[in-house]
Amino acid sequence: MISKFLSKLKSILFKSSATSETPLKKEKKPTPSKSSKTKSKTKTKTKTKTKTKTVNSKKNIESLTKLPGVGIKSAKALYEAGYKTTKAVIAADEKDLLAVSGVGINLVKKIKKLK
Repeated sequence: MISKFLSKLKSILFKSSATSETPLKKEKKPTPSKSSKTKSKTKTKTKTKTKTKTVNSKKNIESLTKLPGVGIKSAKALYEAGYKTTKAVIAADEKDLLAVSGVGINLVKKIKKLK
């Protein structure tokens, strides 16, 4: 019984692979040209941009930790919520700050004392 099952399974597998293996057109490999060289240059430019973005975000998060009661976790939460600077956090409405996960009422009170 197992041998019948295996033989049917083999026939199904080989039929599906035979039907799916229709002759395809061979894809030509692109020859290196001027356009591929410029693409590699743009890739390096985007890599440096992402590095500067991560460096800037780290600096902004560190600057947010200078606020009283704001630690790294709450600074990341504030940054991800769109508050990139300490001035933006101080100027924000209390309800908006409370909507950020990781920010509680005590932290909002400490921040609002700075106004």
